[in-house]
Amino acid sequence: MGNTESVVVQKRLARFRPEERPLIEGVFERLQGDGGSGKVLTLESFKQSSMDTLASDSMIKRVYRAACCVESGAGAAPVTGSGKATTAATSGVSREQLVVFLADLLRGTAEERAPLVLAMSQEGAGNSEVVTREQVSQFLQDVLSSVVKILVSRERLRGWKLDRMGDVSIGVKLLAEQMCSELKASERGTCDVCSLEDWVFRVSQVAAYLELLVSEGLAVVLPNRPPLTLLPPCLEAPWTRLKCLLDLPTLMFLAPQLPDSYSAPWRLLFTTQLHGESFSRMVAGLSKQGPTLLLIRDNRGHVFGAFASHAWEVKPQFQGDSRCFLFSAYPRLRVYTATGYNQHFMYLNQNQQTMPNGLGMGGQHGYFGLWLDSDFGRGHSRARPKCTTYGSPQLSGDEEFTLDYAEVWAVGKPPEPEEGGEGWGKRSVLDMDPEVQAMMEMAGKTLHSQGLREPEEDED
Repeated sequence: MGNTESVVVQKRLARFRPEERPLIEGVFERLQGDGGSGKVLTLESFKQSSMDTLASDSMIKRVYRAACCVESGAGAAPVTGSGKATTAATSGVSREQLVVFLADLLRGTAEERAPLVLAMSQEGAGNSEVVTREQVSQFLQDVLSSVVKILVSRERLRGWKLDRMGDVSIGVKLLAEQMCSELKASERGTCDVCSLEDWVFRVSQVAAYLELLVSEGLAVVLPNRPPLTLLPPCLEAPWTRLKCLLDLPTLMFLAPQLPDSYSAPWRLLFTTQLHGESFSRMVAGLSKQGPTLLLIRDNRGHVFGAFASHAWEVKPQFQGDSRCFLFSAYPRLRVYTATGYNQHFMYLNQNQQTMPNGLGMGGQHGYFGLWLDSDFGRGHSRARPKCTTYGSPQLSGDEEFTLDYAEVWAVGKPPEPEEGGEGWGKRSVLDMDPEVQAMMEMAGKTLHSQGLREPEEDED
């Protein structure tokens, strides 16, 4: 480009470190060698790149169309409307356009990325200033399918086995619908560049997935930049005997919702397929294991579950904190976080006479957002109109459901082992029978012994 490059191109290159700039500028020559001619790149240039094995033909056309629509002059934004995009798509991609396109996708702002998303979401060559929610959904499905291909082909599954998990195509559609649900469309159901800018700003996965697609598809490997992590590591899963409820896109959606995100390994603790339909075995498997994720499929095919932020304890009192959440995975993909209305986050009880026995999340006794009875196989999701703790609707197909399948994963660092016997002599008689304590609290009785405890000695 030399001294003839525009000010806009120079500013875009300045976003990269000095050692990265030759790599960005060199993409044009590499693609040109793969089928380009003259001063522009053609669609065939993009099809003969690495993107050909990582993306569908429709996705490659979307990327090419967006790059064609970039202006490398003062505006430096895709040109849409009045048929200009159609003309651009037939004229090819110049060196300057490609640099601006790469800079805006890899290091750009939501304002710069939104016009590119608009161009990629349009059908055909595109000549409109708006797109429909359905068009954005189709664009996302192309992107997500490409992301899955990249994770598989680049061996970035981190221990997960694609053939032992749920249907990817269904997960792609559900995740695309979930991401589109964040769009603020007009009354006519259309989205202009301003609404797309707001969406790209709030839904960070849009930029992350596009960055992965373009950097891998066009082989833009920047030095000292670790690969984008989209999955948590999976350890200790007996894949030869396991058929996991999760599909890869659903896992990509749930993982960043967790406090430890992608860092903590997931460990399978319990599944009805391997351990049988036993509440006692499930409780034994999930107790003292740190944060856990429960997945349930009912007899009507609905898949839903809960994240428990704390290690489960068997006691007739609520536990946990506001990091807990409920979620649905099929037929819709959603997460429902704490509303602040109450602190009924987690409940686990067993073998007691006066308090409910089972596992519950949110709501109240008899009206949980999610309840799995200790008589394993039965449960309910009573949330009309919504669960007070999490704001979730009814998650199961029927309010009272029959369990078809369940699995539990440890999704965080396990708690430190307790030192045996420490503090035992300082326990109250109420500590020995938590059921009595819970009953007294429900009756409004003051627990005077709580105020008579000797203060614990500070550790030096």
